[in-house]
Amino acid sequence: MTARLTAILGFALVSRMPERLVAFYTGLGFAAGEPQPIPIAEMALLGLHGRGLRRTFTIGDQRLALDCFDEQGRPYPGDVTGADSRFQHLALVTGDAAVAWSHASALGATAISVAGPVTLPASSGGVTAIKFRDPEGHPLELLQFPRGSRGDGCGLLGIDHSAISVTDVDVALNFYEALGLSARGRTLNQGSTQAALDALAGAEVDVVPLIPAISTPHLELLGYRTPAPRPAERLAANDVAATRIVWSADHDALLRDPDGHLHLLTTTLEGSPHG
Repeated sequence: MTARLTAILGFALVSRMPERLVAFYTGLGFAAGEPQPIPIAEMALLGLHGRGLRRTFTIGDQRLALDCFDEQGRPYPGDVTGADSRFQHLALVTGDAAVAWSHASALGATAISVAGPVTLPASSGGVTAIKFRDPEGHPLELLQFPRGSRGDGCGLLGIDHSAISVTDVDVALNFYEALGLSARGRTLNQGSTQAALDALAGAEVDVVPLIPAISTPHLELLGYRTPAPRPAERLAANDVAATRIVWSADHDALLRDPDGHLHLLTTTLEGSPHG
């Protein structure tokens, strides 16, 4: 059965050290809910045995879940770059990327970008950005939009999108358009600022925003021309690198895209990272 995705309900990160990440994300400005068991039906969809525990965080209208499982998976690999097909980051909007990065660093974040926040050229959106990792290795990005366009202040304002690296942009684009998402504003990001942002010499990357029918955070495809993308081994749902996007859909399922990125489809908000 072909799925139809209408809105992103939230995002789920897998953790082996949840208390450390609770301190990190609440320090960034997320509000944490009480721990709740992950529903048995969802554990079955994920293909996992035993129990799971979830902490749901909110910032603005967006939700982020932190999931840990009795049956622990593999830690986040130390050699993953932005060009690897397992790479996925959450982009967090801020009014001042430099101040927000200083705060994140003090909370235990480690930089991916090599020179602090960089401002991309207008052809690449004109945003000021920095990529980094949380204390368990999950990639994140801070986005500061041009003045007057997307909020003020130095704190976090919400989650703008999740970006996933793919080995073939056209294959991935066909896959997601068939699910009901619409491509908007494809760009080729390159040059010294992109290389510094990604810590990849000579980085050239096609960026394709994919917009769901209902206005929510969106998905972005990252297709690296240089360096050549590296395919990844299959992730288990309890691996720390197995970030999931949770979608409002026409049926319940765990969906893998052509590059193995995980999507949890749900017809109900109950028990989901947005519930």
